[in-house]
Amino acid sequence: MKELSADDELSLSSGISAFEGKHFPIAYDLLLPLAENGHPDAQYRLAIMAQAGLGMVVNKNSAIKWMRSAAEQSFAVAQHGLGFMYMDGDCVEQDYQQAVHWFKLAAEQGLAGSQVTLGNLYKEGQGVEQNLQEAERWFAMAGF
Repeated sequence: MKELSADDELSLSSGISAFEGKHFPIAYDLLLPLAENGHPDAQYRLAIMAQAGLGMVVNKNSAIKWMRSAAEQSFAVAQHGLGFMYMDGDCVEQDYQQAVHWFKLAAEQGLAGSQVTLGNLYKEGQGVEQNLQEAERWFAMAGF
């Protein structure tokens, strides 16, 4: 991803503020150009909006497109989000192996939520062979 200009930094900051303030149409207008230029944080937030229908009609294709694009740029929260999409079969066909793949990438970056989720997947044997030692290792990494 290329470095953002000062104007783009301001648009990103304003878009995130609008998103967090639940002003979704404004957030969309500010974040869309950044997402189209490859910014993973903007892509992630557009994915959430499309997935949940925040300020727009639910759009599963858009949700998966933006979430995958951000996840493929090693954006940990997007990897976590994509993992949940696969685990829950939300916007994509349920696939526990894909869920494990994305949770592991986020967990290896230190995202505690992914570490706990991975621990649970290993504990239950979903998407991976059941392995209680591996489950405990991920729980420990998350601080449990």
